[in-house]
Amino acid sequence: MARKLRVQYPGAIYHVMSRGNRRERIFVDDQDRRKFLQTLGEACEKTGWQVHAYCLMDNHFHAVVETPQPNLVDGMKWLLGTYTSRFNRRHRVVGHLFSGRYKALPVDGSGNGYLRTACDYAHLNPERAKLLRPEEPLRQYRWSSYGEYLKLPRLRSKWLRVDRILGEMRIPKDSAAGRREFERQMEERRRLDQGQGMKQLQRGWYLGDEEFRRELLAQMDGKMGRHHGGAERRESAEKRAQKILQEELRRRGWDHNELKKRRKADPGKVEVAGRLRKETTMNWQWIAAALVMGAADYAAACVRELLQQS
Repeated sequence: MARKLRVQYPGAIYHVMSRGNRRERIFVDDQDRRKFLQTLGEACEKTGWQVHAYCLMDNHFHAVVETPQPNLVDGMKWLLGTYTSRFNRRHRVVGHLFSGRYKALPVDGSGNGYLRTACDYAHLNPERAKLLRPEEPLRQYRWSSYGEYLKLPRLRSKWLRVDRILGEMRIPKDSAAGRREFERQMEERRRLDQGQGMKQLQRGWYLGDEEFRRELLAQMDGKMGRHHGGAERRESAEKRAQKILQEELRRRGWDHNELKKRRKADPGKVEVAGRLRKETTMNWQWIAAALVMGAADYAAACVRELLQQS
């Protein structure tokens, strides 16, 4: 099965989510939840991670994690493996606790609001799951970092970082007034959200703007294997194909107008098409359109004929 490529770099931020095997519970009771948070804290101490938000549900968890060192994969392997061992030992069971690979969505932390979106998504999860009555405040749900944001700094876990979210919310200080303003804004966000929005977090492969997407694709270029899939693979493949195409056009002194003037079976076009087919995963339809070669089948036939002649 195709899987996501793990993009790792210093200072990366991820929205991480993992579900229980067969969607079964990963937290049976509050003791399990406390044990998971303890294990998460140990993982942060080992890796240097900083957590901006988390939310523990019955059969999955969300966490927004910043990695000063490019060590998400090693840290998650230790976190999930260690918690599984502790859970199995406590409940006297064996086997996998988590289902397949965890989801790790890169998040743009440049201060443009994407980090706040990821953290809001985690903090509003109990509301979306209808675990709170309309009259109950968000702070009523005990097992997310939302309530930690409302505490005095000395009472929080040292691995939980709140300053960046407060900054994106234009809250200048982690004071009593600042924490009241945080709660006010979050309750307002809860009221307006109504389960809508945040689709990029649910369906996309990253959370950020176009520049952030290009930076991610640049890091992924050349690292994709056939076992990776999804939107990020398609975009990375197209980026590589565009790079090859521009390289070949420069070598020949062509521009797009020249491509349009030349006949569909122009030998130069056929050579470029053959290289694109050999060195990228783009289909014939994309190649034919990029080189103005008409139908996809015709472009493929031209390349086959060239190969037979060589």
